[in-house]
Amino acid sequence: MPRAGLDPATVVAAGAALADEVGIAKLTMGALAGRLGVRPPSLYKHVSSQEDLNHRIAALALSQAADAVGGAIQGYAGRDALAAAARAFRAFVLQHPGRYAATIGMEPSGPDDPMILGAQRLLEAFTAVLRGYDIPEPQFNHALRTLRSLCHGFATLEAGNGFQWSDDNDQSFEWLIAFTDRGLREL
Repeated sequence: MPRAGLDPATVVAAGAALADEVGIAKLTMGALAGRLGVRPPSLYKHVSSQEDLNHRIAALALSQAADAVGGAIQGYAGRDALAAAARAFRAFVLQHPGRYAATIGMEPSGPDDPMILGAQRLLEAFTAVLRGYDIPEPQFNHALRTLRSLCHGFATLEAGNGFQWSDDNDQSFEWLIAFTDRGLREL
């Protein structure tokens, strides 16, 4: 019988929090069980495996990132929406590096996978940003991939301590936003 107060959502949330602390690669069922005050076999009543846990963490991260970006762009258009989306995405990745890392390379398990819904919602938020620019339809997917790549790349490099020189990361990020805005306006 499952421990009172422990359910799949609680296990996944605790796993995501622990992944943010130690990194997704170092998240183990044993460490999570210790965090929750249970023995490792108790977790398997709520998630089927380490892979299942990581998959659920990825789905949670995509949903939360979509909420952050989607909420940030409300009421904005053009450069203001771009800046709000980029800053919200960066903040999410920096605050939740482990859970976001779970999304990288994780494949959906099927058409009804919650990961798909979260990813679609995140892409819809970035798409809404791009609708504020006059982007020709044949170039729209390229613009969407570029925007996602710029935001993802900067945020994951920063979260992984990839900028080790003395320049201010915030200034560089604002430069990236301005650079992207100029490029999108030129299409």
